[in-house]
Amino acid sequence: MHVTFHRHPDAFEALAGEWNGLLARSITDVPFLRHEYLKAWWSTRGGGEWPDGDLWIAAGREQSGALAGLAPLFAARTRDGQAGLMLLGSVEISDYLDVIVPAEHMTTFAGELLDALDQDGPAGWQVLDLYNIPESSPSLDAIEAAARAKGWAVQRQRLSPCPVIRLPADWEGYLAGLDKKQRHELRRKMRRAEAYPQPLSWRIVGPQEDVGAAIDTFMRLMAFDPHKAGFLTQAMRAQFHAALPAAHQAGWLQLALLSVGGTPAAGYLNLDYGGRVWVYNSGLDPAFLDLSLGWVLVGHLIRWAIENGRTEFDFMRGDEDYKYRLGGVARYVARMTISRTSAG
Repeated sequence: MHVTFHRHPDAFEALAGEWNGLLARSITDVPFLRHEYLKAWWSTRGGGEWPDGDLWIAAGREQSGALAGLAPLFAARTRDGQAGLMLLGSVEISDYLDVIVPAEHMTTFAGELLDALDQDGPAGWQVLDLYNIPESSPSLDAIEAAARAKGWAVQRQRLSPCPVIRLPADWEGYLAGLDKKQRHELRRKMRRAEAYPQPLSWRIVGPQEDVGAAIDTFMRLMAFDPHKAGFLTQAMRAQFHAALPAAHQAGWLQLALLSVGGTPAAGYLNLDYGGRVWVYNSGLDPAFLDLSLGWVLVGHLIRWAIENGRTEFDFMRGDEDYKYRLGGVARYVARMTISRTSAG
């Protein structure tokens, strides 16, 4: 395998025909590694998280020329102030990241990647700082082994829990698996909403709808929360309007809106990908707080996922209590920092 680096943004177009096909065969196939997502992420540098950075996408090819591995990297000063390389998507708005490589090529790619970075990487780089890698990913052991073989220092750190519901075959089976109190609460809240004098309706934004307008509606709901309003900077709004229409066009955006009497009152921004629903963000109009519409809408979405054959409902990063009350079981993502202690 031979690893080369793509430095110009045109690389996204050059690799477009191969990227998602390789991802579908890789050890970690998640929406945050899709070509269209990372292209949009780079266009805004993660909604302004990284004002400066240089593209360093590492592509590993077999002798036949077939793409066998990708490490979508960029060079910047890390959060610790070091000259480093990180995965595109780092850190805040991409819940799961990894290298993109099939299991049979992982060991070879890890060694070739570190050799290429050592010999041809950015001048003076100090660390390879990899965030949000699933703890179950084989890449952690493979890259660590390759780094230690070069005499480099490696540190691992457990980061956020990611509560996940393994979905049963039917809705009643899901309810039966909840704690008795939580089962009663969810049923009660959904029934109370159904009995509300003004009609409640919810929908998933369809393929023919104006997704830009729906995104604006969702962001208005998000902005009722002061913390989320601060998150929605101009650059972050540009990120939403770059990434979400691309996901919508590719068929894996699940933007759900709940209305009361025709007025949008709650929303969930999810990703429907790989047989799983990935819960990304939510918004709620506090005028309807007494209706518990967040619980009501997420209940409908869990039921939708079960009835449409999805296998998991992934709440992603964060240890909010409601995720566990609804049946989530924690998985974790990790950070691995490789310090380059030998000369290039």
